[in-house]
Amino acid sequence: MADKPLRSQKSYGKLDRDGFIHRSWIKGTGLPDHVFDGRPIIGICNTWSELVTCQFHLRDLAEYVKRGVWEAGGVPIEFPAMSLPETQMRPTAMLFRNLLAMEVEESIRANPIDGVVLLGGCDKTTPGQLMGAASVDLPAMVVSSGPMLNGKWQGKDIGSGTDVWRFSEAVRAGEMSLKDFLSAEAGMSRSHGVCNTMGTASTMASLIEALGISLPNNAALPGVDSRRKTLAHLTGNRIVQLVKEDVKPSDILTREAFENAILMHAAIGGSTNAVVHLLALAGRVGVDLTLEDFDRIGREVPLLVNLMPSGRYLMEDFCYAGGCPAVMNELGPVLRREALTVSGLSQGEIADAAEVWNREVIGTRDAPIGPSSGVWVLRGNLCPDGAILKPSAASPELLTHRGRAVVFEDIEDYHARIDDPDLEVDETSILVLKGCGPRGYPGMPEVGNMALPPKLLQKGVRDMVRISDARMSGTAYGTVILHVSPEAEAGGPLALVRNGDEIAFDGPNRTLELLVDDAELRRRREAWEAARKPSEFQRGWYRLYIDTVMQADRGADLDFLVGKSSSEVTRESH
Repeated sequence: MADKPLRSQKSYGKLDRDGFIHRSWIKGTGLPDHVFDGRPIIGICNTWSELVTCQFHLRDLAEYVKRGVWEAGGVPIEFPAMSLPETQMRPTAMLFRNLLAMEVEESIRANPIDGVVLLGGCDKTTPGQLMGAASVDLPAMVVSSGPMLNGKWQGKDIGSGTDVWRFSEAVRAGEMSLKDFLSAEAGMSRSHGVCNTMGTASTMASLIEALGISLPNNAALPGVDSRRKTLAHLTGNRIVQLVKEDVKPSDILTREAFENAILMHAAIGGSTNAVVHLLALAGRVGVDLTLEDFDRIGREVPLLVNLMPSGRYLMEDFCYAGGCPAVMNELGPVLRREALTVSGLSQGEIADAAEVWNREVIGTRDAPIGPSSGVWVLRGNLCPDGAILKPSAASPELLTHRGRAVVFEDIEDYHARIDDPDLEVDETSILVLKGCGPRGYPGMPEVGNMALPPKLLQKGVRDMVRISDARMSGTAYGTVILHVSPEAEAGGPLALVRNGDEIAFDGPNRTLELLVDDAELRRRREAWEAARKPSEFQRGWYRLYIDTVMQADRGADLDFLVGKSSSEVTRESH
């Protein structure tokens, strides 16, 4: 036992009126006297929900965490946190990531617990939970919900999200019947768990491993696999030991851990959404992480994992091929081997114990699945604070491109005009979407991978350069430039782009330029006004978010949440 007294004893260990109140009211749940003898109290922060398949099984998984906690001599106490179902929440789940982080932070701070296990899945849930827990800095571990089984339809594997985008374009091009499109629904999601592609949920679960804040194999074990229950049990064991040793997130989430996460992100062809999540998390723990780090560090490793949308296979195949430990083994000398993990092992020790079981799924650095991947960070007069692109999901012939802008002022303008046969657009055009950044939408939705005009789809065009201040789904693909900062709503240069303006994109040289002279841009800026917000954005969480959210290059966190709160609460409740 560490010399530091257990935090929970400040509530449950007192033999006075306050101690009576704290113990008596929780004894109503069936806890006996002897569990208050100084054992670690472990919170289980559960985002279980029936609103989405990602978290549907977490109530069951929590029972296995509890088994492990009891076995190790701790006392498990489960509490809820809001679920963020990516596919269901409107206007976008990203609007509520910071709200979840606030809820988790204050739930951990306010309650008499010594450590916490975070149960979550889906795109924004995992980063939101970890941001909150890292801000309090009590011992913490993550158990992700795991991916769903491979999709099956008409005798072949289909991937969550990735094949939705592909099938949708085929229907709009007249190449797939609506009947076939609708029949794929049931086959795509055959079990509970997160998307079975390397979308944002599985990307974040993989980065959680690379950060060292979960046990090995957290990312790839399917949600229905009994070994995920075993992992949950072992996590319950381990969190009790972390409390006794006083190992906190700040001990794990170091600069080296974030560099390993960036390396993992590049190796797996991970979601672009991970960029804003890692930047926000780094801000909570005081690690100086920048956009340039993703480009610079990501160049150290090629694409090693052959998963949709950058490749062919799905998460179930990734599990059987060896998962994240096998990828870390393949990272070899670039892995920051000395980085500590909650398992008690270094990342180097975890990597050394791993093997690759399927070379079609996990390649080598000498024979990779693809060239240097990760994200490209662009700069130029159109994105002075940066923009990003995922090269492994783009068309190589479009990675250097010059074209005229077809501008949509907001998402309603886009929906109103994109299917118009008279839209002035050709395959060399660049689609530009405004008003979809953190403040503009609000919440920075996944609309950056704009569907192409049907008139071009019918000619066989399947990709175009697209630019926006939005995000895109981690399951999506295409030559899509995202996270343009500052966003249009904040008066960034994106707000000044007009139809017909020429834009030059040079991916290899990381530039994005609006080819309009400075004098004309000054005239446009003088005439520009931010769009007026609808009345529903003037109250509650919407208003707080819009007023305080930072730009994408800062992780889209709220400005007053950067840094830590600590776990100390000095005043009693009665």
